Amino acid sequence: MLRARERHSTMLQAHALIEHHGLQGAFTNMTGLNCAISEQDDIFGFFRSHPSSLNPLRDYFADGWRTLSELMVLLEQVERPLLATSSVLEFASGHGRFTRHLVKAVGAQKVTVSDIVGDAVAFAQSSFGVQGFVSASAPEQLRWPGQYDLVFVLSLFSHLPRATWGRWLRVLKDAVAPGGLLVFSTHGIKAAEFHHVGLDAEGFFFTPSSESQAIDGQEYGTTFTSPEFVAARVAEEWGPHSLVHQSMQHFWNHQDAYVLQKPRG
Repeated sequence: MLRARERHSTMLQAHALIEHHGLQGAFTNMTGLNCAISEQDDIFGFFRSHPSSLNPLRDYFADGWRTLSELMVLLEQVERPLLATSSVLEFASGHGRFTRHLVKAVGAQKVTVSDIVGDAVAFAQSSFGVQGFVSASAPEQLRWPGQYDLVFVLSLFSHLPRATWGRWLRVLKDAVAPGGLLVFSTHGIKAAEFHHVGLDAEGFFFTPSSESQAIDGQEYGTTFTSPEFVAARVAEEWGPHSLVHQSMQHFWNHQDAYVLQKPRG
């Protein structure tokens, strides 16, 4: 079974059997996580096909843990520790690469997930016990089921076209409880330079291509933005004093992080 888990063609099937029966080498036994992985998980597919990933399963789980640690450090920097947060919305959550770690840290009862891919939301609900709802292609069509102390949006704004970038930033404000935080990430200057991308006069670049197989490239491609572009959109959509912290190359050492706070009144 372990040998079957090393082959790309049987990796996920063998992994599922090992985890289900708690066999030798089960990641659940080592981590205390629910280590189920969906066959439709594009992020796992990215790791499995990437030439630098010699152990895709280990890299996939480690990457989710790394994201949790980086989010916790970011929130400590604004004196809003994750473990003291009463409710979290993970928006554009995918199939749970990060969700499983978040649930272990704060408890499933505090976590809600949302994604444009309905299968991803259903998988997270059944696997991790979280609340969830399906997102929408047009930001204005989305109706939030509640408000949350923390809304975490990892690597969505690094994929949005110009037509919806500011609109999603505006609409997400309605999901944040008064006094709560929105944390989101972008491909910034370092990422643009690494990929030899030139930004336009506004500090923006978009190409209709990404690792996602489920979403049209014109709606979800690959986006690079300068800090000046982000700050200008934040001022327009949230107000000039809402940006309380930014950390360049914070997530994965190549995505910039921004923390916005919604006024209490």
